[in-house]
Amino acid sequence: MIKEVITYPTPPSVEYATDVRLFNEELFSLIDDLKESINENGMDGLAAYQIGSYFNVVVIKKEDGSFLELINPRLISTNGKITTIESTAYFAGLTAEVTRYDNISIVYQDRESKQQYLKAEGAFAVLLQRKIDYTFGATFLSKLSKSEKAIFEKKLEYGSNIAIPESCPTTFRRDYLVKLSNILMITIALTLVVSLFISTQETLLGMWKYQLYTSYAVVGVNIVYFFYAQYEGKKYTSCTSCQIGNIIGTTFLALVKLTLLMLLSYFLVNPL
Repeated sequence: MIKEVITYPTPPSVEYATDVRLFNEELFSLIDDLKESINENGMDGLAAYQIGSYFNVVVIKKEDGSFLELINPRLISTNGKITTIESTAYFAGLTAEVTRYDNISIVYQDRESKQQYLKAEGAFAVLLQRKIDYTFGATFLSKLSKSEKAIFEKKLEYGSNIAIPESCPTTFRRDYLVKLSNILMITIALTLVVSLFISTQETLLGMWKYQLYTSYAVVGVNIVYFFYAQYEGKKYTSCTSCQIGNIIGTTFLALVKLTLLMLLSYFLVNPL
């Protein structure tokens, strides 16, 4: 019989699964229900927990269309890490970046109650871990990093996997580069003003060299600003276009100011 798969925000009807003790028709009927529900919903697997059963049973649909029946599955060894984009039936239409074990070994019982052993890796290992999580009353939400969990909670709030409202912050780290560029240009301007009261050629030459090297630093800072600002701006997709215009404008204006300062310095400070 096809069963309804529980989805968010409906809470599961049981807190966690309990191990199967009796291998009887009730168990076999549950396994058949899981298979029919998997086929009906086009899924790759189901835990009995997902249809409201308290039995510790997981059924996986293989690539060839056959089914793997896992009764009382347990992870006994793990190795390596893998980060993938996962989706799950409970949070329909939503995905999250989840880090899990890349290689696992599990023990389980078949429908004859015989102990079985299975090794899995990659995508198959990820699928098994996700389904076994359900037997403990958990979803992949418990596996998310702090930052990824915050993103996923926004997805839940707005019911969308991609349209997450966000706003551009008013300050960025790149603003420190703009301040540094401005400070360097102020020192060039001050040197220019002071040079008007200097008459010795040696001193003027030293001041000119200082301005020249400082101008190189200003150009370098603005190059770093231009590329870093674009990298930082990509974090806020809702205002990327306006940021790109601002970045180009800020860089262009800084270089225009620098050019004017250096032209004045060339004629007023440069003793050569």
